[in-house]
Amino acid sequence: MMIFTSLLLLLATSAHGQTVYDAAHNNVVTGSGFATPSQESFTYPSTTGMSYSFTDDGYYEIARYRMTSNGTVPTCITGVMNWCHGTYVLASNGSIVMTPFGDGYQQIQDPCAAVSNFIEIYNYVELYVLWNIYQDPVKGYTLQLYQYDGTPLPPQYLISTSPNMLPTQALRNVSTTTSATVQNAAVVNANAGERRWEAAGMTGLLTVISGLGLASLLL
Repeated sequence: MMIFTSLLLLLATSAHGQTVYDAAHNNVVTGSGFATPSQESFTYPSTTGMSYSFTDDGYYEIARYRMTSNGTVPTCITGVMNWCHGTYVLASNGSIVMTPFGDGYQQIQDPCAAVSNFIEIYNYVELYVLWNIYQDPVKGYTLQLYQYDGTPLPPQYLISTSPNMLPTQALRNVSTTTSATVQNAAVVNANAGERRWEAAGMTGLLTVISGLGLASLLL
């Protein structure tokens, strides 16, 4: 699931703040129903998924619930609940850089690990080298993000134009500073400018929006 707003998409949908995108069943959503930072806790959804929220003035929030299987030991399934928020920048090469406030955290559950259930700080800059907005003939407006290594995230579909974010400020006190490591970000950024999406003229402007056409994004 993903939430975002772009200037052109904002005009197309007559939204005035944020829009909500969903990859599957609308069970993982940013906002108060997922994470409670003051208690460093989560409300577990019924299915896995992810939600990204972006405001038009440079703030973001991400909610993720993932499970990873173990091919060697099938019963050793790792579950991760992850929440973070902060500010984002649209780089001139078409990438998106997200810098957290520093109060993010995640819960990891692994029945086969020495410590099977723990919560830790999640405080990493995230880089998305490419993005693309297009209109799916069935699902409607769709956002595609590509991770630092070019791996695409699942496509995200518009489900609401209502805002859904926690306050855009640090919500708990932490002592750890933000990690500046973005997993080979310098190399990825250098290559990102060579990979572009193209829109076929003005008639496709609201069907495929990419590169610097994304004026703002609303995990």
